[in-house]
Amino acid sequence: MNNRTLTSANAILMLSVVPIFAVPQRIQGFSTDDITDMDGIDTAETAMGIDGRLSAGFVPVSIRQNITLQADSESNDLFDIWYTTERAQKEKFVAGGILTIPGTKRQYTLYRGFLRNYAPIPGLRKTAQPRRFTIEWEKIYPQPYL
Repeated sequence: MNNRTLTSANAILMLSVVPIFAVPQRIQGFSTDDITDMDGIDTAETAMGIDGRLSAGFVPVSIRQNITLQADSESNDLFDIWYTTERAQKEKFVAGGILTIPGTKRQYTLYRGFLRNYAPIPGLRKTAQPRRFTIEWEKIYPQPYL
C-alpha cells in the first residue's frame, strides 16, 4: 500500500558550512509557494553520427538547488554570514546538507556545495518579498526515509 503523500510543509533542510557553521543549521521560514527546487540535469553527453546512430556517454554534472526564504526568515542570516565571510576572506567555503521529505518517504544527502547565487536584499513592494539563494552541489544521494 502506498502511504506516501505530497505534503511538503514538514520537510526539513539542514545545512552546514565549514568552518562558519560546522554544526548543521535547520533552515526555516520558507516562502509560501517556493521552498526549494533543483534544476534538472543532463545525464548524458550525446552525439549523432553521420550515419544516424546516436552515441552517449556519462559525464558528471553539478546540481543546482534553489532555496527561497521569506524576507523575515532568520535563516537569511546564514546566507548573509556565509556570503560576507567569503567576501571578507576572498575564499569559498564548502557546504553539506540533508533534505528530509517525510511525505514522500525520501531523504537526500547533499554533498560538497558552494554558494552560487546570493540575493543581498529582499525585493520591496507592499511587503518585503522572498529571497532566493542557489547552492551548487557536487553530488546528491537519494535514500529512503523510514
